[in-house]
This record gives sequence, structure tokens and C-alpha cells, in this order.
Amino acid sequence: MAYDLKLADRVRTELRRVKDVREIRMFGGLCFTISGNMCCGVMKDDLMIRLDREDVVDALRQPHTRPMDFTGRPLRGFLYVDRAGWHEPAVLRRWVRRALAFASSLPPK
Repeated sequence: MAYDLKLADRVRTELRRVKDVREIRMFGGLCFTISGNMCCGVMKDDLMIRLDREDVVDALRQPHTRPMDFTGRPLRGFLYVDRAGWHEPAVLRRWVRRALAFASSLPPK
């Protein structure tokens, strides 16, 4: 299994009312896009979140987060949240909504 299927289902549930959501397999995991813009995803058992680059700095101060880095160089605007940081439903919802707010602010592709 390349990614946590239960986490992917939970993210789908959070995005169920959002228009123009697509799922794309990438980076060995699953990515959710909004109007063609990356929003969030699942990599193994980590939640991947996309935010404004400045917001990532604040988000990385939160427990259970780390830069998204699978090439030896962190991707700007992306971070991972490990299982302890997304397990509670309300916390997962906040992370997904935060990523959704950013992705929705971008022009459609």
C-alpha cells in the first residue's frame, strides 16, 4: 500500500461538497486538486498539505509537522502532518480546510 486508504477516505469526506475536486496519483501517494490546483494529499500515513509559503512557516510550528522533502530539498509551500497530528477528526478537518482555502484562492488551471 502506497498510502493510507482510510486517511484518503477521510479526506474525500472532508472535500465531498467542494466542486471540481479531482484525485491524482503522484509522488507515490494520492493528491487532491481543486480546479486543477494541488490542495492536499496522502503519502503513506502522512497528510500532505499545501499552503501559502508564508503560512507553511507558521504551520511547521505545530506539533507533528515537518517539511515535505522526498528529494533532499524541501518543497516550498508543502508540509507533512504525521498520524498523531491528523488522527482526531476536528484536527484533520482544520488541516484540510486550511489547504482548501489556499487552493481555492488560486486561479483555475
